[in-house]
Amino acid sequence: MASSVSSQHNLDLVLVEADSFARRLTLNRHKQLNAQTIHTISRLLEFFLAYEEDPTVKLVILKGKGRAFSVGGDVAVLVRDIRADDWRVGANFFSKVYTLNYLIATYSKLQVSILDGLVMGGGAGISVHGRFRVATENLVFAMPETALGLFPDVGASYFLSRLPGFFGEYLGLTGSRLDGAEMLACGLATHFVPSAKLPMLEAALCDVDSSDPVIISSIIDQYCEQPSLKEQSVYNRLDVIDRCFSKKTVEEILSALEREVVHQMDDWISATIHTLKKASPTSLKISHRSIREGRLQGVGACLVREYRMVCHVLLGEFSKDFYEWEPSKLELIADSTVDRYFSKVNDEEWEDLKLPSRSNFNLPPYAIAKL
Repeated sequence: MASSVSSQHNLDLVLVEADSFARRLTLNRHKQLNAQTIHTISRLLEFFLAYEEDPTVKLVILKGKGRAFSVGGDVAVLVRDIRADDWRVGANFFSKVYTLNYLIATYSKLQVSILDGLVMGGGAGISVHGRFRVATENLVFAMPETALGLFPDVGASYFLSRLPGFFGEYLGLTGSRLDGAEMLACGLATHFVPSAKLPMLEAALCDVDSSDPVIISSIIDQYCEQPSLKEQSVYNRLDVIDRCFSKKTVEEILSALEREVVHQMDDWISATIHTLKKASPTSLKISHRSIREGRLQGVGACLVREYRMVCHVLLGEFSKDFYEWEPSKLELIADSTVDRYFSKVNDEEWEDLKLPSRSNFNLPPYAIAKL
């Protein structure tokens, strides 16, 4: 009986609605803000793989139940499992997550992610890589990993590094939150639709027998509005962000921000400095380098590198930041220490992330461009 109850619970983690040409997937852990467990990821992988082989499916719509799309991986469950077993439990989880991210990034069919609420960490990994990302006025986006002793992963070193200027470095290092208008402005979202219009949008999308991105985009356009950036929007600070976050090291970024404060008393700059100084020093250094390397790599190479990094974090070989801030200062972290996060793990049972071949599918140009 207990086994059947558990099995049904896992099935209910992702709700499925099948329409003529579309499949609607709804993340269904709303009490946990749709935080992802290995069972959630496994279900999504199962569905995405099946739909890619099914010629009747033209479109996949992904959304979250409740006030969150997804706040990412369930860190509490992950830490509990690692402590109860070993780091390989975490490695297995991230291997599945990154495989799903890669599948979505290179998907041969269209995905529309409806971002009507909180989107954080791994929530970005299952949405931002997809073809269409629909923001609403309820959207709150962030990559808060450096405050948790982690780093922006799920392919974030790919999509953050391709934002205008050095806005990606800013988001990845500070964990700053964005609203729907800012997501649209920087390119993380492709459309902005008021939440009241979402039921009509979904109905329209489910009626279309097409996998043509131009047609799907034109349908979404019928429900779009052009939101205005708030006066205090961080996206209006791109000049300062580019001056400071273009620097070669985290220490130089902080120095540049501190020089800005001398020239202009600005609460936003002071708050940014405070945020960076509160974050994990190790996380800041490896995140900065990861995003910089991502500028020159395809999404697959980014995910393989991030898998190496997360395994080192799980092992706690060089820092205990996943559990506590150590080392406690930027200057205590040598470049050689940072280098080791990007190296292969010295364990006989460990191997690099092996991503699925995509050569058997007729990938669209926007997916091929990511390889």
